[in-house]
Amino acid sequence: MSHGKRASDRAYATLLDEIQSGALAPGTVLGEAEQAARLGVSRTPLREALARLASHGLVTQVSPRVTAVSGIDADDIRALFDVRRALEETAARLAARTADRAVFDALAEEFAATQTAGGPASDADAYYRLIGRFDAELDAAVGNDYLSSALRTVRTHLVRVRRLARDKPERLIASVAEHQLIARAIAAGDVDLAAHATHVHLHNALTSILDSLTTDSPEEPT
Repeated sequence: MSHGKRASDRAYATLLDEIQSGALAPGTVLGEAEQAARLGVSRTPLREALARLASHGLVTQVSPRVTAVSGIDADDIRALFDVRRALEETAARLAARTADRAVFDALAEEFAATQTAGGPASDADAYYRLIGRFDAELDAAVGNDYLSSALRTVRTHLVRVRRLARDKPERLIASVAEHQLIARAIAAGDVDLAAHATHVHLHNALTSILDSLTTDSPEEPT
């Protein structure tokens, strides 16, 4: 059973990465036999992996034996950000009340350093890793498993959505300043500023992503 579990986890991790990176584009059909052979697993662990992806809304069941990668359009992104706004503004408020100020002061300094070290566009992957650490510290400060679980689901989709604005240097630069302000507000224990700065950041992120949808070719992966 443990071997089957490992196979399922391996298949899930591979498919998740391919969906998030765009290697498996929206609408791509994931036939059981083909995917099991490609991933080197039997059908049972593959089905378990596909069920996990379906529970996150990343794939859709087309028929009993065929699954497809879910599409994502402007309405989906707006709906995702509605949920993200509610969760992240709440998390920022809670963190501002309970967080270790030194931790968020240090994060603010890291965001500041990113601005002076060639900017985030020079190493976008490193910048997203910094955001990942910020998110992890936010979750730890909040200490609410229900909220953190909901945020993890949202972040799973965000990896996919972020690709739409990933190559826009001006947006990355603005994002650094926005994260720095959120971190400083949490470190200062300023509940209202933390929530407001989060609101502004999410508004700007959504606007940038929706602009990307209207200016980029649908056939061009970004």
